[in-house]
Amino acid sequence: MTADPLRILIVDDHALAREGLKAVLTSSGFSVVGEAADGPAAIALTEALCPDVVLMDVRLKGDMDGLEATRRIVALGLSARVLMLTLHDLPAYVREALAAGAAGYVLKDTAIDDLQAAIVRVAQGQTALPLDLVSAAMRAPEPVERDPAALSSLTGREREIVHLIAEGMTNKEIGRSLGISPATVKAHVERLIAKLGVTDRTQAAVLASRHLPAGREA
Repeated sequence: MTADPLRILIVDDHALAREGLKAVLTSSGFSVVGEAADGPAAIALTEALCPDVVLMDVRLKGDMDGLEATRRIVALGLSARVLMLTLHDLPAYVREALAAGAAGYVLKDTAIDDLQAAIVRVAQGQTALPLDLVSAAMRAPEPVERDPAALSSLTGREREIVHLIAEGMTNKEIGRSLGISPATVKAHVERLIAKLGVTDRTQAAVLASRHLPAGREA
């Protein structure tokens, strides 16, 4: 007797990413039962569809990021388990995801076979955590809770930069993207860290990811 395919809910704010992932998973024997682009939709669909695994990105549309959506889904007490699938390998994100109740954390550049294995492990009640990400998260300093109202003090350029930091870019990459020098980027980063009252760029990125709308300033 053939086992029923695992039922997957995809949560990602990029339509093309959702479609591509759906195609890959469907061809691999999984059943994609729904898609969501933001946190509230992810929560509602999890309740309505009862998937086995929710594939959750960190950054989503709107005011609720994937970490908060994960926290709320886990709090529902359903059988669905959350596997983070994201571009972001910052240790603070990994640590916050685990604290929120995620069963695993996988990067989007992971091989298809490894992603499939991670989904199965999570559905079976196990965890899927690459050792390098876990080690980095354990070595990283504890995040400091700061008042998100401090974000209002950032200039438009500083907001652009903190968004790009949250996307995992280096100062050199940010400079290339914005047409400014790495030294200028460094100066902006130092100022925004001071304004936010955090100790490093990782903490600034986490604060911005959770409390600033996704996307760059116009």
